[in-house]
Amino acid sequence: MGILSSRISTKEMVPLCRQLATSYQAGIPIVRGLELAGENSGSKHTRQVLTEMAADIKRGNTLSSAARAQGKHLMPFFTTLLNAGEQGGRLDIMLRDLAQYFEDSLRMRRAFIVSVSYPAFLLTFAWFVGSFVSTLMGKLNLNAQRFDWESLFRAYAGLQLKALAVVALLAVIAFILHRLGWLKWVWGWAITHVWPVSRVTVRLALARFFRTLSLLIGSGMNINHCIQASASVMVNPYLQRDILQAAPHIANGSTLVQAFSNVKCLTPTAREMITVGEESGELEKSLMKVAEYHLAEARQAITLAMKILFPVLMLFAASAIGYIVISFYANYFNMLLSI
Repeated sequence: MGILSSRISTKEMVPLCRQLATSYQAGIPIVRGLELAGENSGSKHTRQVLTEMAADIKRGNTLSSAARAQGKHLMPFFTTLLNAGEQGGRLDIMLRDLAQYFEDSLRMRRAFIVSVSYPAFLLTFAWFVGSFVSTLMGKLNLNAQRFDWESLFRAYAGLQLKALAVVALLAVIAFILHRLGWLKWVWGWAITHVWPVSRVTVRLALARFFRTLSLLIGSGMNINHCIQASASVMVNPYLQRDILQAAPHIANGSTLVQAFSNVKCLTPTAREMITVGEESGELEKSLMKVAEYHLAEARQAITLAMKILFPVLMLFAASAIGYIVISFYANYFNMLLSI
């Protein structure tokens, strides 16, 4: 569960979907499956969400309506596919696909964290050491008979408190933007237009879109509703707005190829596979292949981004540490020369 969100984390969604899929496939009623998944969950928050969903179903509600009632705790991708699986009689397939999707997402997230953890540690180390050395040089006086350690640590603590206040202010601004609904637009712009993160963001969003679209079309849902529901799981307002340009054209009777002609975020491969799918009558398979292709591209983009970002961060950390060392000795020798 995140700081700015009460949604169940991706790490918790993986075993949850696997257990629900296994229980449902074994013939266990979905209510009992939710209860079992809740009992096996190590998160009190997750158990509460699943318990409330099971209680809603016992009162006569459907699984999808129970999931929508917990919309602030569940990801849109999850609730959308649950609804499609329940309507199309393919709930077991949807649950297995959801588990696979969350596993892929978790694997890529862990790879990213592992790649940036060491440079992040070096940058943090450089900040604390650099700020200490900077404070020390400001307090160092070779003519003094006794060094004032108390004054040094008081000044250093004051500097760290100021830095903490800046971080807290940024966190408050982010929280306010989140509450106003503006954070997704600010953050969305950054991850959509700043290279190399933009390549990863677009590919992952397209993989989610085409994967959902394929499953929803296979469930028999109206194509226009499929596009709107699939766009909602892209988790990027700019890409979602771009994709939704196709919806009015579909409503007016256009083909998918025609409807997506003005959508800028689609790759040439995606357009080609949509054409092949419509002409061959195997649109569902073609869209799933597009999703798999973009997911593979996203993995490659993450690998490339890490190969670029890692040396950049290491160079920045090394430069910061080098600057600290040079500044210390330069100031120290200047003091010696001034005596």
